[in-house]
Amino acid sequence: MKSIVLFFSIMVFGFAVAQQEPIQVVFDVTSANPDVHRTAAKHLRLMAEAYPDSQFEMVVYSGAIKLVDRKSSVAGETLSELVKRDNVSVVVCEQTMKRHKMGMEDLIPGVKTVPDGIFEIVMLQKQGWGYIKEVN
Repeated sequence: MKSIVLFFSIMVFGFAVAQQEPIQVVFDVTSANPDVHRTAAKHLRLMAEAYPDSQFEMVVYSGAIKLVDRKSSVAGETLSELVKRDNVSVVVCEQTMKRHKMGMEDLIPGVKTVPDGIFEIVMLQKQGWGYIKEVN
């Protein structure tokens, strides 16, 4: 009986230690759906809080542009707080901004830009980042 308890104790401890290893995750958000925006921001927040030694980046492009629009974002308050964290970045595609005639002044403060959202994701994946696609 003691060996079974010891075995399970070692397994639980090993699992807890394994869960603390730093990770890097990129969140891909293209949906125009406000529910997806809320969910994506919640996922980013929960991961950043649960794994403070890990790195997270949300890449916004295509129809998701309103997610980072300071005037109309349904997740603006959450993103405003998240971009202050050292382990989180939120970036938006400059090509998408051009299509929507948006400038830096239209973005939630702290949101950064990248020349191309898809290229950003591909480069992060090449560096070993995990990938999450936020969809409807």
